[in-house]
Amino acid sequence: MALTLAIVGRPNVGKSTLFNRLAGRKLAIVDDRPGVTRDRRYARGKLGDLELELIDTAGFEDVTDESLEARMRIQTEMAIDDCDLALFVMDAREGVVELDKVFVELLRRKDKPVIVVANKAEGRAGEAGAREAFELGLGEPVPISAEHGEGMADLYAAIMAAATMPQDEDEAARGDRPVQIAIVGRPNAGKSTLANRLIGEDRLLTGPEAGITRDAIPVDWAWEGRKVRLVDTAGLRRRARVQEKLEKLSTQDTVRAITFAEVVLLVMDAEHPFETQDLQIADLCEREGRAVVFVLAKWDLVEDPQARLKAFQEKAERMLPQLRGTPVVALSAETGRGMERLMPAVFKVHADWSSKIKTRDLNDWLAMAVQRHPPPAVNGRRVKPKYMAQTKARPPTFVLFASRADQLPDSYRRYLINSMRESFDLPGVPVRLTVKANANPFAGSEDGAPSRAPAKIARARPARKKR
Repeated sequence: MALTLAIVGRPNVGKSTLFNRLAGRKLAIVDDRPGVTRDRRYARGKLGDLELELIDTAGFEDVTDESLEARMRIQTEMAIDDCDLALFVMDAREGVVELDKVFVELLRRKDKPVIVVANKAEGRAGEAGAREAFELGLGEPVPISAEHGEGMADLYAAIMAAATMPQDEDEAARGDRPVQIAIVGRPNAGKSTLANRLIGEDRLLTGPEAGITRDAIPVDWAWEGRKVRLVDTAGLRRRARVQEKLEKLSTQDTVRAITFAEVVLLVMDAEHPFETQDLQIADLCEREGRAVVFVLAKWDLVEDPQARLKAFQEKAERMLPQLRGTPVVALSAETGRGMERLMPAVFKVHADWSSKIKTRDLNDWLAMAVQRHPPPAVNGRRVKPKYMAQTKARPPTFVLFASRADQLPDSYRRYLINSMRESFDLPGVPVRLTVKANANPFAGSEDGAPSRAPAKIARARPARKKR
């Protein structure tokens, strides 16, 4: 049974572009002029493995008379009544405007699950507007670019968290959703051989020729009673070498598998690890927010394995500081050597990737981190970090409130992320940290809930007596 999504928002925020993106084809007319869409449009769509029934709506106008705009508003309200989940789209480049706030009040009265989608968030131009969406009080916004397809994995995760699919209720109750694992790497690195060794049968075609696997092949499997979905993928070569149309399609399939995975096994030939393409794949996984395990395949062919493993770990720390501490598993899928260490490492990094930290512990750590290494002064004035909260997991995402937040150097942000990884045991997990200047919504609450304490009233000073 498909999930019914209503895509709603004020005019010209990119609703029809998102509708076309999720439908997989251009069905709705898209133009820079507001008000192009007037009727409800329905279509079947798909996001990852999620079947969707999509409803595109007209831009919301705050009018209730007999005009065309008022009749378009009625159509939008009917779409909200019919949906299981509403995607409220706002323009991240413009930020929150008054009409957005009016529409949010309507959504609250409808009592439907809502996800705030901050569209047009590509680049720095949309960062501030996406942060403003917190003010709407509908939870964490999902920054995306419907035009360029960015942020679709985060939207998928938000939809899965917000809506309980009818066919998945029993699985959700048991916590039995399979862990999604993508096996990626350069051609002929040993990915299909590794998948066959894990599931215990020759399920996937292997051989000495490079490029045997063309499609992303999912295989359902269980490890010690836990459900796993392995996805074997085609080898990724450098873009300049990808010429044939078929290989381009295979590459797109592999990138899609990374986008919707939870843990990525980056398989490298132990004789030639960390070539340029390996680094680019690892960087793509980090940018998509996926947990990563480095796999050194064909380890049975390596001489002096202890020294080679140590050298590899040092090179990983140097070449990929954004994935510092990523677990490294050296193995031979051909002989089975070292295979017993792989799945425990996968589930350890998956647990770290899903971890949530209490607000109190987070702020105790922040005080110690700032005391150990205060932020540098900018233009003679020091940036003062005040408090911190986790907004979501998978990957762990945090917001830091500070004075003069826009002037906090990137070097200090990296220091905080690395210190957090060390203090909370999050090795190799992508960590997202947003710095924001705002009043403290977490003050006066032990569990991190916003405080509703009234503002202090300034005491009036007595008037001076005239002499």
